[in-house]
Amino acid sequence: MTATILKTLFILVGLFAAYKLIFSGKKGLTLFEMHFKEGRLTQHKGKIPERFERECRAIAKAEKLTCVVRAEKAGNVRLHVSANVSDTITQRIRNQFPFEYYDKKQVDNSKQTG
Repeated sequence: MTATILKTLFILVGLFAAYKLIFSGKKGLTLFEMHFKEGRLTQHKGKIPERFERECRAIAKAEKLTCVVRAEKAGNVRLHVSANVSDTITQRIRNQFPFEYYDKKQVDNSKQTG
């Protein structure tokens, strides 16, 4: 009886560990997220650069897009666009994204003497 319970417990712990390893893929910090439906911005989260938001709205309106555009930071900034958007439109959106805005190194002035 005790051996069966221990075996079952061991199997459950193993399954739990495998589940955590497979499905807990660490995603980066979400900088912002924009949801478009039929070319209109329906939802947004985070701080979106003004110029990029304007350009995305114009592209989405012209193409009647239904998609999600998301920027994540995991070391460097990555821009994700829904898979249902064509490659040419995805490239147009990427061309508008200000990667250099996020690549700036923060200077710590508190350590400088002078």
